[in-house]
Amino acid sequence: MQLLDIERQPDVAAANGAGLPVSGAGRRIFIETYGCQMNVSDTELMMGVLKKAGFRRASGVDDADVVLLNTCAIRERAEERVVGRLSQLSREKRTRPDLVLGVSGCMAKHLAEELLNQLPYVDLVVGPDSYRRLPELIGEAAGNPALDVRLDRHEDYLELDPVRQEGTNAWITIMRGCDKFCTFCIVPYVRGRERSVPAGDVLRQVRMAASEGFREVTLLGQTVNSYNDGETDFADLLKMVAGVEGIRRIRFTSPHPSDFSDKLIGTLAEEDKICRFIHLPVQSGSDRVLKDMKRTYTTGRYLDLVDRLRSALPGLCLSTDIIVGFPGEADVDFESTMALMRRIRYDSAFMFKYSPRKGTVAYREIPDTVPEAEKALRLQAVIAQQTSISGEINRRCVGQLLEVLVEGDARRGKGQAVGKSDGFKTVVFPRNGVRINTFVDVRITDATSHTLIGRPEH
Repeated sequence: MQLLDIERQPDVAAANGAGLPVSGAGRRIFIETYGCQMNVSDTELMMGVLKKAGFRRASGVDDADVVLLNTCAIRERAEERVVGRLSQLSREKRTRPDLVLGVSGCMAKHLAEELLNQLPYVDLVVGPDSYRRLPELIGEAAGNPALDVRLDRHEDYLELDPVRQEGTNAWITIMRGCDKFCTFCIVPYVRGRERSVPAGDVLRQVRMAASEGFREVTLLGQTVNSYNDGETDFADLLKMVAGVEGIRRIRFTSPHPSDFSDKLIGTLAEEDKICRFIHLPVQSGSDRVLKDMKRTYTTGRYLDLVDRLRSALPGLCLSTDIIVGFPGEADVDFESTMALMRRIRYDSAFMFKYSPRKGTVAYREIPDTVPEAEKALRLQAVIAQQTSISGEINRRCVGQLLEVLVEGDARRGKGQAVGKSDGFKTVVFPRNGVRINTFVDVRITDATSHTLIGRPEH
């Protein structure tokens, strides 16, 4: 699963516990979301569960009766950030003993009882398959610590409606769990085995998003293109989603390189609503390392897939995930990764140094042989190379007219708006009265490695 650019996304939900052992109507909850898009989607799901139970939205920690951190476990650094944040919140709890402090999501499942045993100020630990019980668990946590991290192979949260913040894109989870069991990855152990949401419920959610005014949807899954509900495969589902009125753009993440069929590639080429952007994780450019990672493809097969995609989808933008310093990665393996990046020329990449995750096959069976200092040097090298490539690709956009979906005000530059192109490039341009969640044609006048700059043409 592709990680978000921002480690922490504050969000809010509502809760009261109507009909459940929660004292006091109108209790307020504040949720902070860490990690990937799946976690954002889960936060929206929890918001829906809590709102249905009657809980109210808090404006922030100071205004909350319950604070929940919805967490990621894919990297050690993400867990460290959450522990640090919990330590900060413990000071708030000392001044307000009735405050319920909880952890949900992947880290909750990964560390489970360690959180309750080592962080005594944590009241609630809830895993990814236990969100239906959140109001009940909050009630229990008001008296004694509450824990529910059981995995449920049948839980797909059918007929539960998420509560989304206003915006341009609606995250829609179409499958949960993963069956790949890559040796470095904790996901199958914290989210369980793969199961697909029935196509009918996916379409219901897409139609609901359209009725709420969203112009873009992103279909989510750990290996999203392996979706199959028994009657509908991923290619068929994309065609169905493309038929929903009101939705202008369709994205999906993250696909697995081994699960691209000719049928799927044909569908991507045929449907204009499907964006010409694919996040295609490669992880390594070394066949030996890929085998140790249990990635189920070779660099040759991956390069062939890239060629097929680019042939079928002119103008395709590609991003990827890169891990450096995987156990046993020699200099020649690392150079193979650098060479593959130069050959493919990704538009962007998420790059990480290997982080051992307790419970994975790599943690148990493959010694972490690459020194941390060497990992850091390799990470600096791949970042520098990708930054250069991204800059070269983006500068070629100067002069082009791109359709941009306006997301809001740019973080920097007064009077500037920001949005995304079809190819998922960040575009900044003068606001000039342009409304959020509308499409505008922008002429690109300048570019950096991360951003395109332009002017709107009305």
